Amino acid sequence: SEAIQKCKVMIKKLARSQAPVMISGESGSGKELAARLIHDLGPRTDQPFVPVNCGAIPAELMESEFFGHRKGSFTGAAADKEGLFQAADGGTLMLDEVADLPLHMQVKLLRVIQEKAVLPIGARQEVPVDVRIISASHQKLRPLVERGKFRSDLFFRLNVIELPMPSLRECKDDIEQLAHRYLQEITEQWDESKIPQISPAAMHALKEHD
Repeated sequence: SEAIQKCKVMIKKLARSQAPVMISGESGSGKELAARLIHDLGPRTDQPFVPVNCGAIPAELMESEFFGHRKGSFTGAAADKEGLFQAADGGTLMLDEVADLPLHMQVKLLRVIQEKAVLPIGARQEVPVDVRIISASHQKLRPLVERGKFRSDLFFRLNVIELPMPSLRECKDDIEQLAHRYLQEITEQWDESKIPQISPAAMHALKEHD
């Protein structure tokens, strides 16, 4: 579809840049797929691509997960652990559902982006990190900034370039191709030899959904 073709052109341009990218779009619109393409088509392709769902990490573990910790820095810290920033060093860190970050982590994240270094829990010296940040959210961040739920300084750091991912209702020309692709995958998983066909009436019904 035209909407996806425009997306692909934009992704190729973004891959050549090192600027932070904010990918917006509804759940299921392919935000992580777009982030992986930006990474794979860019100069960091041989380095790690580390996706993290910000809404899936408990608040009390967030600092340790992102920045790492030193052995003995808190109860249960039996060994040194590198954080997600160190794991992505040289590559790309994708912050999925970045709107779910609590305010105290937004402050710490902003500092890491500005200083290009992390301070693991229990460490005395910062560790330099070189990561490209790609963020994604199904929530619109500007209204959250206006309501004081998301820091404006972090928003402007992350939202240097926005890549809006179109929803499926904007890409109805792709529905037939997607449906056949999924049928092919299901056929292989079920070890069937013949791919089922979708009747014209059923395909019409699929395309009429909101």
